[in-house]
Amino acid sequence: MELTHAFSLLHDDIMDGDRTRRHRPAAWAVFGAADAILAGDALLSLAGEVLLEAPGQSSGRAARELSAATRRLIGGQARDLEFESRRIIGVDECVAMASDKTAALLACSCSIGAVLDGAPEPLCTALAEFGSALGIAFQLVDDLLGIWGDPKVTGKPALSDLRSRKLSLPVVAALNAGTAQSERLAELYATPAAPDEPDDEASEEETDEEDARLEEMARLVEAAGGRAWAEAEAGRRIEAAGARIAAAGLPAPVRAEFLHIAHFVTGRDH
Repeated sequence: MELTHAFSLLHDDIMDGDRTRRHRPAAWAVFGAADAILAGDALLSLAGEVLLEAPGQSSGRAARELSAATRRLIGGQARDLEFESRRIIGVDECVAMASDKTAALLACSCSIGAVLDGAPEPLCTALAEFGSALGIAFQLVDDLLGIWGDPKVTGKPALSDLRSRKLSLPVVAALNAGTAQSERLAELYATPAAPDEPDDEASEEETDEEDARLEEMARLVEAAGGRAWAEAEAGRRIEAAGARIAAAGLPAPVRAEFLHIAHFVTGRDH
């Protein structure tokens, strides 16, 4: 699962143009996009090999589960890229995109051990549903950190998602709120971003103007209710995850470990 996750991050940084990952330069920024793409491809191939070589009769089924989750991840990423060329996106379709792009891999992460071990289908399903709900909560928190996270902790520039005009879940919720703040936010989002690194006096002035726009955008997302909605929705998803894990019939210590992970996801700052 971690090999597959690393594959997705290598490719994601290239598509998003992110030059840092976990406080370090992104692979493509150091080695070039071509080598980073090939490294990601190699990791994905290796992930399949690891599963197929695992002992037991369910390795083939587990490999199929991982393949299906990866296909959903790729589809979600494709829709995320498509959103960049659209002006209007509904909250439901944004949540559906996150369900594929992020939640599919987490659902597989939570259930694939049981699948590999030949566990009963109801248990595998409950674990996958727990992971799916957790995955959407994870994306909601990630999107909140992409606007209000501390760069020293997240390893990403301040207001990074607004700088790239990313249509994250809090932003989409704010844009669909139907308020004056929503209209102003849409107007600012339609304004092209200034270069990150000014090379003359004029572009430095543009960068200062962009920084002011970013601060205003953050205030507007909050004023339009995007931040509050995302925080509440993350809480609802964690509650749903808890309900699924409670119904899975796991021993109490195991259930407690799953719930600990769930609460870490919503309480994290990076």
